[in-house]
Amino acid sequence: MDEVRVLLSTYGSRGDVEPLVGLAVRLRELGAEVRVCAPPDEDFAERMAGVGVSVVGVGQSARALTTAAPPPSMGNLPQRAAELIASQFEVMPAAAEGCDVLMATGAMPAIAGARSIAEKLGIGYVSAIFQQLTLPSPQRPPLAYPGRPFPPEVTDNRALWDLDAQSIDALFGEALNTNRASIGLPPVDNVRDYAFGDRPWLATDPVLDPWHETPDLDVVQTGAWTLPDERPLPQDLEAFLQDGAPPVYVGFGSMAVRAGQDAARVAIEAVRAQGRRVLVGRGWADLGLIDERGDCFAIGEVNHQQMFRQVAAVVHHGGAGTTTTAARAGAPQVVVPQLADQPYWAARVAELGIGTAHDGPVPTVASLSAALSTALSPETGARAKAVAGTVRTDGAAAAAKLLLDTGNPRR
Repeated sequence: MDEVRVLLSTYGSRGDVEPLVGLAVRLRELGAEVRVCAPPDEDFAERMAGVGVSVVGVGQSARALTTAAPPPSMGNLPQRAAELIASQFEVMPAAAEGCDVLMATGAMPAIAGARSIAEKLGIGYVSAIFQQLTLPSPQRPPLAYPGRPFPPEVTDNRALWDLDAQSIDALFGEALNTNRASIGLPPVDNVRDYAFGDRPWLATDPVLDPWHETPDLDVVQTGAWTLPDERPLPQDLEAFLQDGAPPVYVGFGSMAVRAGQDAARVAIEAVRAQGRRVLVGRGWADLGLIDERGDCFAIGEVNHQQMFRQVAAVVHHGGAGTTTTAARAGAPQVVVPQLADQPYWAARVAELGIGTAHDGPVPTVASLSAALSTALSPETGARAKAVAGTVRTDGAAAAAKLLLDTGNPRR
């Protein structure tokens, strides 16, 4: 069998990069050559290097963009998208040279830009997303882009999805088509549908994120792309975990900036109100401890799969990856959603009975303590352990095989 060469492309936060680690490993196990285009953040490159895959940097640092002021808005989103797409057109043709198939995920303009490169090179193409809310479906409304709310009088879901396509074209169409023209490609008149293609992949777990078939779209649900993480926990963290009852983990990852510097104080006081010890994930806001009491411990990047098996509950922002990792570990969850798909994941956690959804993005000591009281109940704990056994573990392997079939139809 000829070796298949694969380019994986993404742009976003850690949650958009981490799944590609699992996919890359499974692809290499099947004999493929793998390259990755991703934001030029050092921690992303180090994570990929740990599994023997090199990263070609595209666009600005995702961390710098997330923590920069002002936040994304109708005013600056088109410019940021234009810069990203221009960077893709500059570096991706060389990265994709000799590849048989390109898989794109991440931000919408990044997916559309990546498909344009695949089109120019005449290679196979697949889009993938890590939550279903951006896939058109008559069963629910789309998410609104910053600064572009939907008219309150429009309530029909199909009409709202039409408006969603118009918003995406208004935000990203000019930048995409200008760059396409620069390499001799015709303009695209529906950026969203072009980016997703005829058969997008939904890389989420069917139990946590059930996709309901629609006649409008042929979606392939592969399962979440995870990889067994055997990295040992730091010795000082292991010592803390063993030195008392299981603590509650609190971490907001790349959303820590939005949660605010007061998030650490609120979280620590709320967990203490439940009589529990606390693990604080520093995240992109570098959250820390509020005093020197021995019931708290702050951590940076660690193996969540291993750690979540040893905690009493996980308080987090509701990213797809963290939600899935906590669910697989059987850890009860409190989701404090900040934006985008996070309220959806919070609702799914509550619906499944494996945790609670905090009402709003800014908790108080009282509101977080109340949510923790439910999450720490025996009933929630039992339900979390039961659901853990139903979460698929083969999503990355299934996606790898499908992707190689796309890149080499003779297989």
